[in-house]
Amino acid sequence: MGRVAVIGGGAAGMMAALAAAGSGADVTLYERNDRVGRKLLATGNGKCNFSNRDFSADYYYGNGRLGADARRLEGFFRQFSVEEAVDFFKGAGMLVKEKRGYLYPWSEQASTVSDILRLELGRRNVETRVSADVSGIRKREGKREHGGTRFFLEPFYEDGGYHAVIIACGGCAAPKTGSDGSGYGLAQKLGHRVVPTVPALVQLRCSDSFFKSVAGVRCEARLTLYACGDVKGSPAKGKAGEAWTGKKGALGERIQEETGELQFTDYGISGIPVFQFSRQAAYLLREKRGVTVSVDFFPHMGQPEYASLCAARLRYREGKTVEEFLLGMANKKVNLLLVKLAGLKPEEPAEAIGERKLEKLLCSYRELRVHVAAANSFEHAQVTAGGVDMAEVSDCLSSRKEPGVYFAGEVLDVDGRCGGYNLQWAWTSGYIAGTCAALGRV
Repeated sequence: MGRVAVIGGGAAGMMAALAAAGSGADVTLYERNDRVGRKLLATGNGKCNFSNRDFSADYYYGNGRLGADARRLEGFFRQFSVEEAVDFFKGAGMLVKEKRGYLYPWSEQASTVSDILRLELGRRNVETRVSADVSGIRKREGKREHGGTRFFLEPFYEDGGYHAVIIACGGCAAPKTGSDGSGYGLAQKLGHRVVPTVPALVQLRCSDSFFKSVAGVRCEARLTLYACGDVKGSPAKGKAGEAWTGKKGALGERIQEETGELQFTDYGISGIPVFQFSRQAAYLLREKRGVTVSVDFFPHMGQPEYASLCAARLRYREGKTVEEFLLGMANKKVNLLLVKLAGLKPEEPAEAIGERKLEKLLCSYRELRVHVAAANSFEHAQVTAGGVDMAEVSDCLSSRKEPGVYFAGEVLDVDGRCGGYNLQWAWTSGYIAGTCAALGRV
């Protein structure tokens, strides 16, 4: 029976250890924290959205693009699908709840998922070593003997050698939970290329000065991400409400569009639609490109319908101030912001403003432009974009540089959209790496 070492006791690492043990290997799991599954406890705001039945490989990024290598990812997910993840947890005793495709433990407590995995580790006789920080992987010199071992972990030489090692120590997101990017260092020592990492599923910081006036506002909106310039171009600049483009009136290259609940903070924008394209914004900023987000406060209304709404409102402007004229269009703080950006005063008589200016004011609800200066740091991010280049691992998630070393989870250059997709990648990649490591498939 072969010996397998798993480095990292997060979602992917625990699944890898369970899969390896289930395939007959003698498994030791190394976790640098004082307990396994620490990061899991914070997922889904503590509710742990562990997967999603609205599933597609196109919901994943890799090599900097949404849907990149989707065909190859489909092959992975066929080996361990959403339903197989559900069956695994149900088989371990967890009741499952579904909300519009989003899957949660029935208890809606992330601790349930963590405890299930921890109990399964014990049931499958996985040796778990906590407070164990692996600093390197050493290959044994000489010819490998039948049934012998090949890899030693630094500084744990007294534990003996392993015929396979799985690196599953996560990325850089949420470093307080132990994710410090150490897995990338282990991969680089083995000769692997690491795609530059940026925070993903994170808030965006903006350079406009008006955000404190709308902080705390939540509203449905359509957000469109634009990029200006090229890799050698200048970053975003411009005054509030106006996008820098290098060309008057143009927004630049349209990158991605998302609809959902937008949240204004005192420094920028947040909410699921922002999270969905935050990694794109972070990479664009890394390339020194100008990044602008256009906000439409009427995301579900077509332009003809909106034009009719505006025409009706204009007919009833008599006797109203500008603030009263806009009453009900959006949150009061948003109304006052748009009035200010238009150079108007809330107390001015609407009729005195003139129809043309009022029309322009109403049009601003469909395109408030904000300038992105930075993504929030890894401390606030839910996941890491970038990682070990997928071109350098096999379909068994084995290293092409050092066969016998495997990768699973966030350490790889695969990250998904918000909605349980990153945990599904953890289950899938952990299962494949663990099974293949135990059976010696490369």
